[in-house]
Amino acid sequence: MTALPQIAAQSEGRLDRPGAELDWSSEGQGPLLVYAHGMFGSRASEDRWGLFDWTALPASGRRLARYDARAHGRSTGRPEPDDYRWPRLADDLLAVLDQLQAVGPVDVAGASMGAGSLLTAAVREPARFRRLVLMIPPTAWETRPAAAQGYLARADDVERDGLPAFLAASSGATPPPVFVEAFASLGPEDAAAVAAGPDVSVSLLPSLLRGAAVSDLPDPGALAALPHPALILTWEGDPVHPVSTAERLAELLPCAELHISATAAEVRGWAARIADFLAG
Repeated sequence: MTALPQIAAQSEGRLDRPGAELDWSSEGQGPLLVYAHGMFGSRASEDRWGLFDWTALPASGRRLARYDARAHGRSTGRPEPDDYRWPRLADDLLAVLDQLQAVGPVDVAGASMGAGSLLTAAVREPARFRRLVLMIPPTAWETRPAAAQGYLARADDVERDGLPAFLAASSGATPPPVFVEAFASLGPEDAAAVAAGPDVSVSLLPSLLRGAAVSDLPDPGALAALPHPALILTWEGDPVHPVSTAERLAELLPCAELHISATAAEVRGWAARIADFLAG
C-alpha cells in the first residue's frame, strides 16, 4: 500500500506564480490534504463565516494545507481575465502541490471554483491525486451559460460603478438557507466583514468575473474516466451551486458518494465526514 504524502515542515509561505504570488498555510501533523476555496472567498473569509469547520481534519491526524487563490485574500494577482480561467487555477493548484513537496498521490478538496480547479487538474494529471473532495460544485455544462452572462454583466457594473454595484446585485439574490442560518449566528464584527463583500481587490474583480465566465467543468467523458474515489458535498437552495451539478458528478465519477445538506449545522459537520472518507 502506498504511503500517503506528508507535508514539509514549513507551515506557511508564499509561492511565486506567473502574474501572482500565492499565500498558503498549513496546520496539523500527518498525511497531507490540500484545500482550494471558492470564488470571492479566502482562508480568512471562510474562517469568519464558520460554515466549513476545518478543526476536525488536524484533529483526525491530517496535515491540512490551504491557500488563497490568485487575487483573493493575501494572494496577489493582475487584471488579466485569462489568469482566472480554471485551467490557469489548476496550474496554481499543481504548483502548490509541488511547493509542499508532496510525493505520490495527494488528497485534495475544493469548493465551488476550487472544485472546478481540482477537477481540471485531476483530468490533466490524474496520477497526482488519491481521493477527491468536491464541495458545492458550481454551475456547469447546461447551467453555465446563464451564470456566465451574469458574471460578465457584473464585471461591467463593477468597472462602471465600483463595488457598490456588485454588492447591490448580490443583495437582490435570495441567499441559500444555510447562508441565512450561518449569518444569523455571526457576531457583529464578523457579520460586518462578511457584508463588506468579496475578499478580492475591486481593481481585480472584473478580471476575475470575466475569467469565471469563460470557465466550465471538464468534459463529462473525461470526468467519467477518472479513477479516484470522490466525496461530493453540497447544500440545497443555491442556484450558484445547483444540486443538479453535484448529482451529475455523482453519476459521472465512477467511485463517488453524494451528500446533500439542508442546514448550516450539517455543513459544519462536513469536515468530520471528509476525515472519515479520507481514512477509507
